[in-house]
Amino acid sequence: MARTGVICGKGAGKRNFQRSVNNTPRAPRMLTVPTPGTIRLSEVVSALSAALDLTEGQPMGHAIRSCIVGMRIAEELQLSPQQCGDLYYALLLKDSGCSTNAARMHQILGSDDIKAKREVKFEDWTKPSLSGLRYLLRNVLPGKSFATRLAKSVELGLQQKRNNAEMIGARCERGAEIVRRIGMTETTAQAIRSLDEHWNGAGYPEGRQGEEIPLLARIVNVSQTVEVFASGRSPADAVQVVGERSGTWFDPEIARIIRTLRRDDSFWLRVLSKDAREYVLQMEPGVAISASPQRIDELCQAFAEVIDAKSPYTYNHSMGVSRAAVEIAQNLALAPHTVTMIRRAALLHDLGKLSVSNSILEKPGKLSDEEWVVMKKHPVYTRLILQNISGFEHLAFVAAAHHERLDGTGYPDGYAAEELPLTARIICVADVYQAITEDRPYRAGLPREEALSILEEKTPRHLDPQCVDVFRKNAPVTAKAMGAGA
Repeated sequence: MARTGVICGKGAGKRNFQRSVNNTPRAPRMLTVPTPGTIRLSEVVSALSAALDLTEGQPMGHAIRSCIVGMRIAEELQLSPQQCGDLYYALLLKDSGCSTNAARMHQILGSDDIKAKREVKFEDWTKPSLSGLRYLLRNVLPGKSFATRLAKSVELGLQQKRNNAEMIGARCERGAEIVRRIGMTETTAQAIRSLDEHWNGAGYPEGRQGEEIPLLARIVNVSQTVEVFASGRSPADAVQVVGERSGTWFDPEIARIIRTLRRDDSFWLRVLSKDAREYVLQMEPGVAISASPQRIDELCQAFAEVIDAKSPYTYNHSMGVSRAAVEIAQNLALAPHTVTMIRRAALLHDLGKLSVSNSILEKPGKLSDEEWVVMKKHPVYTRLILQNISGFEHLAFVAAAHHERLDGTGYPDGYAAEELPLTARIICVADVYQAITEDRPYRAGLPREEALSILEEKTPRHLDPQCVDVFRKNAPVTAKAMGAGA
């Protein structure tokens, strides 16, 4: 039987079943729809959450599926509408701080941070185990001798608590800060800050125990674990792991709820459905929130900071590209709404780079062919994520085209001049300039004048001459604003 929806508040624990015509689960009904023509906040956030999934080594849709799990728990616990709303956005934005510790994890392990993050989700890292040792041996100093990797693994085992406190603390604090900045409630922020606390007090960042841990954080912790095991292995494995960690990692009452769902086929079909995002959009609690232009700008700014935090070499990159692109657009006298779109596209152009390991981003030498394949996929991810937001279709194209070149030699699609609108050409120029004035593992950033000369050399074959000319004429102001060449 198909469950029709998630209902928070009085009577929320009562089951409401109805069979759909084709016996597939119906999406939960939303209580109130927004005004036609507006963009719902949940639509923007749920789309952007896919970028956070990539940073954590999870398939896109992890946070969305976790949201389905968490909202079902909320129903069983009969949470209030306000609690449900706070939980809804905590589940979607739970990994907002995930890029903050990527560089440090790469530094500690000397390997692919994304692979390590993906695999650690299946480990109980709170206690020594043979499985944990195997995890370290797979992820520590790949390419080195077994003896070297074993010695490093033992060293990391002895430093585990200190490293965990540093890594998880940074992630949780930054995640809470990000959601505050985009106008979420303090309850949502605290749920994200405490999502790695454990029922027995062995979690982080504060070692809170039992009901000292905010209820919503306890729900998020269980929900993300259920999703990882259900998607990566099976629903039965997910239920088993939650049962095994009941009373240690997890609130026993929430673990009990998950056990009761073991044979609820309609629930698991929804969690694992290719239409999971549609279910999540329709289960938004209470009145659906419209995303005002200011709220969208705040989200773009916040996610630009998430992107730039991935590596010390990209610190402020998205911000710098945005400032340069806006200046070019304004000096070309483009319409205000076009300038706004360009600014947002520039802030989000490297969204897909969250899928690239720091072992590639921070490699001091030449990338291998395999590494280039990974690198060249990042604009594709940018487009896939952004095109899921209503009205962002052109923005998605422009943001993803920042590595295209007028002669068709760029990537990922090899578009030529006639296929690249002015909006895309502006961001190409801004991105090249910002990149070559920034330090990279293999070179120092170039001075402003040298960078401007390189831009001119790339016209008209690669870059648009009009955009480069306008940028050069205003470069002293632009460079000062960006701090480039200092």
